Amino acid sequence: MATPEPLIASTQWDRTAFQWLSTRRLLTLAGIGMILAGMVFGDIFAVFVLHQNAARVGASLAAAAHAAEAGDTAAVAAHFKSTGEFLENRGTKVDTHVHLTTFGYLALLLALAQPWVKFSEAIRRRLAWLLVFGGVLLPVGVFLIHYVGLAYSPLRDIGWASIFADLGGLLVLVATLSYLAGIGQYFRVKQPSPPDQFLRERSTASRWLLAGGLGLVLAGFLHGAYYAGVDLYRHEAEDYTILAQMSSGAAARNPAQINQALAAYGQLQGDKAVKIAAHAHIIEFGLLAMLLAFFQPYVQLRDVWKRRWAGVLLSGSLLLPVCVLMEMKYGLLAGGVADFGGLLVILSLLAMWIGILRYTGSVDAMAKEAQP
Repeated sequence: MATPEPLIASTQWDRTAFQWLSTRRLLTLAGIGMILAGMVFGDIFAVFVLHQNAARVGASLAAAAHAAEAGDTAAVAAHFKSTGEFLENRGTKVDTHVHLTTFGYLALLLALAQPWVKFSEAIRRRLAWLLVFGGVLLPVGVFLIHYVGLAYSPLRDIGWASIFADLGGLLVLVATLSYLAGIGQYFRVKQPSPPDQFLRERSTASRWLLAGGLGLVLAGFLHGAYYAGVDLYRHEAEDYTILAQMSSGAAARNPAQINQALAAYGQLQGDKAVKIAAHAHIIEFGLLAMLLAFFQPYVQLRDVWKRRWAGVLLSGSLLLPVCVLMEMKYGLLAGGVADFGGLLVILSLLAMWIGILRYTGSVDAMAKEAQP
């Protein structure tokens, strides 16, 4: 009669396998795909929408200030309505970009955690599809909010796009909580940890990504600490001073002073935006590099190309936030180089995604043969 050990080993291998339709492979490909889609959308938004939208917001605020000076309340209301529309347009696109990439990170994290989810493969796969569907539905719904509005909505203040976005968020929440419940069940029964090729990877590309990602995250934390200690309170004080100057009676009678205050306010907001964006992006790319380090065994590319794409990803991850910081000084030139850095990250991520798509099972076959 067979002993329990081979059965346990076989079960452990089945749970960590990276077969074609396995939960782990589905979450990995979908997660990287969502990050890719979010980054491509973010690059397109940065090039074709972000700067133009900021210019329109500034022009609309200036027009509202001059209309207030002239005592034209109707024009003030119209200009503020236009400003609100421009801000909504920008906000929904930023939220689309952020949510799509964030759900991609979540899918990759859950892919790593699959060996510790005490559910059958069929249940885990259904939960994976639920998470992917919700992770796509929410950002698509958020993107459509600005264009659909309240048309044909059954609710007074919430449109169909918002309803479907909230539904997508609910699906992601249900899938994530279910996976967490499965992980909790696994550790409650105190089973031995399964062997996992992901956690044993020590290739050069993996070490580059882990070390480079950790360095990027550390640089992001240091930059955030510097911003909080040096610039944050100065920005808040300048914000209050400029707004007080714009609302003063002397400024209301002096169009030149109004224009000067608006220009200073725009510069201040731009300075805040680039420093916050640089802080967020360098940490985000660092986490991405560290996550991708675990998936290198399943990137079906030659080792030399794994190293090259890892280097390209780390170079773009550093180039983008550094050039974002330089946008206030060098303008569109720095912005263009930052977009090129984002393109490098996208190309390297696409190459790794294709490598994982090409994976034929060689690593899992070796792991199965190594079982006692």
